[in-house]
Order: sequence, then C-alpha cells, then structure tokens
Amino acid sequence: MSYINAIFQAIIQGLTEFLPVSSSGHLSLYQHFTGNSGEGALMFSAILHLGTLVAVFVAFRKTIFALIKELGFLIKDIFTGKFKWKEMNGERRMIIMIIISTACLIPFYLFKDWFTGIAEDASIFAEGICFLYTAGILYMSDRCIKKNKVAKDITAKDAVTVGFFQGIALLPGVSRSGSTISAGLFTGFSRSTAVQYSFILGIPAILGGCLLEVKEAVETNASSINIPQCIVGFLVAAFVGICAIKLVDWLVKSDKFKVFAYYTFVLGVIVLIVAIIEMIIGHPISIA
Repeated sequence: MSYINAIFQAIIQGLTEFLPVSSSGHLSLYQHFTGNSGEGALMFSAILHLGTLVAVFVAFRKTIFALIKELGFLIKDIFTGKFKWKEMNGERRMIIMIIISTACLIPFYLFKDWFTGIAEDASIFAEGICFLYTAGILYMSDRCIKKNKVAKDITAKDAVTVGFFQGIALLPGVSRSGSTISAGLFTGFSRSTAVQYSFILGIPAILGGCLLEVKEAVETNASSINIPQCIVGFLVAAFVGICAIKLVDWLVKSDKFKVFAYYTFVLGVIVLIVAIIEMIIGHPISIA
C-alpha cells in the first residue's frame, strides 16, 4: 500500500466516521475495488478509527473533561453510599446512560467474527443492503417529531434504544453516527444532545474494538504492519475528523440531515447492482 493510498483511506475514514454514511462501509468498498482487503486492511482500518477518536476528544474536550471530573465524584458517592438515582445532574446522568448504551454492545460482540467476515468477504452485496438500511433510518429520523430532551432528561430506556442501534452499526454499511443520532432523535433528544451523545458514546465502543483488532494483528501478522503509513493515516484521519464533526453538527442543527438519506440510498442501489454484476461475471470488479 502506497502513502497516497493510505492518505486517501484516512480521508475517507475521517469524513465518513462522523458523517452518517458509514465509515466501515466506505472503507470496505474502497478496499474491495482496489484489492486492499484482508487482515492487513483490517489493522489499518483500526488505526484510522483511533485517529478519529482523537478528533472526538478535541471537538468535545470541554464536555469530556466535565464528564471525567464528574466520574470521579460519582465513584466517590457510590463508595460512600451517597449516590441517588433521582438526584443526578446532567453530566452524571450522561455517564450512567453511556455505560448502559455501551453495555448493550456485549451481545453483539458475541457475533464479532460474523460481522468481521462480512467486511472481509469478496462480495459487497451485504454492504449494499446495509446502506439502504442506513438511508431508511436517516430518512425516518428526519421526519419524526422533534423534541428537546437534554442530558438530564435521558432515561435508561433511551440509553438501551441508542445502544441497540449502535450494535446494529457493527455491520459494514450501517453508519454508527447515523444510527445513534437517529436513535436519539427517535427517543426525543434535542438535535444538539443527539449529536453530542452519539459522538461521546463512540469513544468506548470504537476504542475497545480498535484495541482488540490491533492486538490480534500484532500477535498474528506483526511483520506486515507498516508503522510510518499507520502514523500518517492516523494523523490525517484525526484532522479530517475534526472538520467532519463541525460539519455534521451544523447539518443536523440546520435540518439538512436527510441529504445523507438520499446519498446512502443511491449508493446502496449502485452497490447492489455492482454486486449482482460481480456475481454474474464470477469475479470482483477492480480499479487498481
């Protein structure tokens, strides 16, 4: 893989991790058509995801710092018997709800190998179906009645709903940010709260998944890892990710979210057509 190839994948990751169009789906398509699939590609994808995590920390540094500070007080209150569910402030409630949403991923990770197999197989038919699913939830969330729940109003039921949608987003072609933002809007979050909750929720989910993939890659195929390319990809993905966060925040607040529904619908149809053509001719179409 060349440096240009690495930078291009990093740009795709940085943009699509936060735009509700599925970063895993777009990277899967790029790797499929350029012949860069397999374990090495999965390792590089994990590094790019870590780069976008840096973007989250930079963009939401004030909120994240407040949550970390409140976490310390929360732990203290739990051990001293002062914790009361009904008296939680906004930061404390968001911490608890993010824990609940993240815990909902546990059943999905039992099928981790199945999700990974879909991303690495030679067909992109499943990706096409998943893009259409993403289009559907984005369209419905844009059409649903808008409410104004903020952090202090989030319930455990809301957290479970968002967590379930995030679990489905393990499929390539299903947008994690699109799924969780949509789920937040379905449950009555304000647009600002839906965006903030979605991106901060992604921290434990993406970090845990990426560290696991990096560990497995180092243990099984460490010699194939190109460290300089990983560093370049990490930095590019982080920078582009910061720009993408600002863009998606503006788009959600300005009621332009449905544009991504149209995009993922068209993309899904095109991907399905290409997948069927590949089935007929008996081999993948390559542009490399």
